[in-house]
Amino acid sequence: MSTTARAAKIFAPEDLRFVDETLQPVAAGMVRVAFGAGGICGSDMHYFRHARTGDFVVKAPLTLGHEVAGTISALGEGVSGLAVGDRVAVNPSRWCGHCKPCLEGRENLCENIYFMGSASKTPHMAGGFATEFDAIPAQCVKIPDSLSMEAAALAEPLSVCLHAVSRAGDMTGRYALVMGAGPIGLLTAMVARHKGAAQVAMADIAAGPLAFGQKLGFSPVVDVSKQDLAEGLGTPPDVVFEATGSPAGLNAAIKAVRRGGTIVQIGNLAAGELPVLANSVMSKEINLLGSFRFGNVFEEAVGLIASGTIDVTALITARRPLPDVVEAFRLALDRSQSVKVMLTAA
Repeated sequence: MSTTARAAKIFAPEDLRFVDETLQPVAAGMVRVAFGAGGICGSDMHYFRHARTGDFVVKAPLTLGHEVAGTISALGEGVSGLAVGDRVAVNPSRWCGHCKPCLEGRENLCENIYFMGSASKTPHMAGGFATEFDAIPAQCVKIPDSLSMEAAALAEPLSVCLHAVSRAGDMTGRYALVMGAGPIGLLTAMVARHKGAAQVAMADIAAGPLAFGQKLGFSPVVDVSKQDLAEGLGTPPDVVFEATGSPAGLNAAIKAVRRGGTIVQIGNLAAGELPVLANSVMSKEINLLGSFRFGNVFEEAVGLIASGTIDVTALITARRPLPDVVEAFRLALDRSQSVKVMLTAA
């Protein structure tokens, strides 16, 4: 028997609607999850503003949301290991497990991957900003009753940052700079510190997020709209994590990193050709690495959150009920007012 849910779907640039949708009975091997909480991500905001993010273009109405947690509300035939009522963090990645990248342990590069709330494949895979949504059991990681749904939902961005920091190698004793003090930048800084960085600096063009970073203990923090980055940093960093998703941010990272240093590109740059200081990459022998989503680190992220090792809730600056999703997105777009906006069950 079919049921009705409500979902936040993007139809066109700035045309986000909270609409009814019909859910068929849960398919065999699947689970249904009742929405508990969800974080609005930078890529969600790109979809909201432009109906695309990077090279991924919305071709049909797309339910947004990939930072989600909830409660199992129904099980399809043949599902084991989960029960109705289980509280879970939901990994938005659904990889195949048998292509070459999967077999190499690089599941995030899976040739057949589907990712919740993404237009990377057609038909698009629906996201989790819905009163109920479906997943496979492997996507669902049980969480303790003591852990809030909001904290559990942030396991996804923490996973992104765990992967990004791992791309840089051993962080012990290194001086790291994070370009961009948004949620991914702040979480990357937290992970770099957790992984042994001796010092973590932050740079941005917005005073509000930088003040947030300073409050979390990162130093120095450099407002590059007011101060030269090299002057603000003093010593060139060993590693730079580029989390602004802008050509200016990437080029600033290339200029700032020490000779022989490492840059990890996390931010999603605009589609097409972009001006990059490639000659400096050569002459400084910079290790320029990409970091795309995350691989097999989601359970580690849940563990770090559940243990209190990394306090992801420190980033939450506002909460809105799921039906108020349009207002929540507009608030999230205002960096002077928000860092991380969370959607909650109505």
